[in-house]
Amino acid sequence: MIETVLSNARVVLPDEVINGTVILRDGLIHEILEGRSAAATEDLEGDYLIPGLVELHTDHLENHYHPRPGVAWPAGPAVIAHDAQIAAAGITTVFDALRAGTFDPGDLSARHAETLIQAIGATQHAGNLRAEHFIHLRCELPCPDTAESANLTAAAGDIHLISIMDHTPGARQFVSIEKFKQYYLGKKLILPEKIDAYIDERREMQARHATANKKGILELARQLDVRLASHDDATEAHVEEALEDGVAIAEFPTTREAAQAAHRNGLAVLMGAPNVVRGGSHSGNISAVEIAAHGHLDVLSSDYVPSSLLSAAFTLSRSVDAMSLPKAIRLITFNPAHAAGLDDRGAIEPRRRADLVRVALADGLPVVRRVWREGRRVM
Repeated sequence: MIETVLSNARVVLPDEVINGTVILRDGLIHEILEGRSAAATEDLEGDYLIPGLVELHTDHLENHYHPRPGVAWPAGPAVIAHDAQIAAAGITTVFDALRAGTFDPGDLSARHAETLIQAIGATQHAGNLRAEHFIHLRCELPCPDTAESANLTAAAGDIHLISIMDHTPGARQFVSIEKFKQYYLGKKLILPEKIDAYIDERREMQARHATANKKGILELARQLDVRLASHDDATEAHVEEALEDGVAIAEFPTTREAAQAAHRNGLAVLMGAPNVVRGGSHSGNISAVEIAAHGHLDVLSSDYVPSSLLSAAFTLSRSVDAMSLPKAIRLITFNPAHAAGLDDRGAIEPRRRADLVRVALADGLPVVRRVWREGRRVM
């Protein structure tokens, strides 16, 4: 029997914060006690103890695999470096988003996704990762290679979540053509004199490929028996379409109308933690804080900045009247775990997995001090 006693902590339970002790035994939470324990194996010195964070949609692995334009880093080291940063952010369960479909014919997203899913599987099987990794396949419907890429990736390893995306100019995330231009020109993804022709080309691709790709992706999801997410819903009609498709998670709705409809219909509404930290959407869409204030926010995702999860949760607990700290922490722990069907983790309760994070506050900023996964310290 392996036992760890974490004492003198502000323990964030599902509905309250207590000053107490948490006893871990054989990888699970065994007991929660109020007050200090004389048998403590670690004194948390009054820091917060929260469940390990659960991340459903992060593109961050790509930053390690493609650290510069034209540079592909070796996949194994890229996965290990990504995992280290994920764990340092307090994330103990992560869904790595791999792309199916590319607008650039030379990108070969299927090949890259195959390489990465195999590297994730190999490094995880060897016990070299701190967090537990799952695969989230994000499928860009207008691209000509989306269905083929998705099937090749699924053949290379286990898929656990599929999202359906459409980043066509004038639709969903980029309802505003000017915001689309601002985004692409700002990132120097295309020359200014070519932007209008590029927009026309993207719209033509959507018209040619989106319907057939969506049919193929929905069939793949049924074959694999995995959960589906919609992406950037902007209207009630988008939400109704998502419900017809069997979607469980509404990722990054772009309007209050869409977020409200998704929440009302039982979809888990996921918004970006960077949106909270920055004070708004980089695409000019609705603020995540506004969605939280109206009671329609269920899950936060770090998207492209792993450390944003903790910062966003603590920010919401201070800035939204109805958002207590336990409720804010559920947005990054229990709620995403439940939305993904992982009901063995996400809360500090007996018999749940001992995935835990020690968090100190430095001038109001949450700082990760320790991380345990299944009772074993990984950071």
